[in-house]
Amino acid sequence: MTVEFIGFAATHESSESGPRPEGPVVQPDYLREVARVHEASGFDRVLIAHSSASPDGFTVADQVLQHTDRLGVLLAHRPGFVAPTLAARKFATLDAFHPGRVALHVITGGDDADQARDGDFSDKPTRYRRTDDFLDVVRKEWTATEPFDHEGEFYRVKGGLSAVRPAAPIPVYFGGASADAVRTGSRHADVYAFWGEPLAGIAERIREVRAAAAPHGRDPRFSVSLRPIAAATETEAWERAREILRLTKERFGDLRKAFPLDHSAQRGSQRLLEYAAQGEVHDKRLWTEIARTTGAAGNSTALVGSYEQVADALLDYVALGVTTLLIRGFSPLADARDYGTLIDLVRSSPAASAPAPEAVVPA
Repeated sequence: MTVEFIGFAATHESSESGPRPEGPVVQPDYLREVARVHEASGFDRVLIAHSSASPDGFTVADQVLQHTDRLGVLLAHRPGFVAPTLAARKFATLDAFHPGRVALHVITGGDDADQARDGDFSDKPTRYRRTDDFLDVVRKEWTATEPFDHEGEFYRVKGGLSAVRPAAPIPVYFGGASADAVRTGSRHADVYAFWGEPLAGIAERIREVRAAAAPHGRDPRFSVSLRPIAAATETEAWERAREILRLTKERFGDLRKAFPLDHSAQRGSQRLLEYAAQGEVHDKRLWTEIARTTGAAGNSTALVGSYEQVADALLDYVALGVTTLLIRGFSPLADARDYGTLIDLVRSSPAASAPAPEAVVPA
């Protein structure tokens, strides 16, 4: 299997180390350029993220797909706000216009305050049970050729049947590090997504998810999210990394005011902070200082080095069984353009075509 690369598409330029965003939140020309740059660099998909303040993801995804020829989207969706039958038809309709280019990224929601901004006051265990029920209905709506009934804890459907169904299965990506997340995701995920932990941590998580998925007859693929900082030489890369850290310390407070998200209750963020407390650099070049500085606000660990060194570090994750690499930069547009070099180096390596069947940390 060829390694899948996923980037990140937003409607305006924003980063932990960048200045406070200016202008409207939705900048159509910027989104189109981001999409086209990702396609030219060789990415397979771009993530369309979600929060209570974000523009509508389905509209953003459609714009990305309309202005590219091959690039796919990984559209984040929080269960609980749109009926699962309707959500399934929305995804299926988008896929009908752009066959095979749409994937669902299930975001159950780890920030109670952000959930409450959209009127959801349930706790995390309840949200994961709701996600489980939601995905059961979504699968039925996508696949049923006869009217179906569903009686779940959160959703009840009588005679459900969609006139639009995906010709090929829409992949379901799933993130979360808690026990509730693993229990739910192991039932549904085609691809289980992790933050960028050290190799030993990813190996541990792969084993955990595989063990939980096996009783359900599932064998998911795995994704790791990282922030490469690559340059012509290792020295240049570290110089840039230190400048990104300086700017993040200076500017992150303004970004947090504009987008008040709290990741402190998320087990994935807690794990990143635990690794950051153990050391600034793990393995060959996994750098944790941005995670430490931001409170591990999402995808916040970096691989720092020359293009060749970063590509080798990415391949170390592939060797564990990772098939998807979600990479985004601290200068989103410029880095997406630059990452074409990394993608070419990884894909040209013989190691990229045969991920290890079991999660074993290389000696």
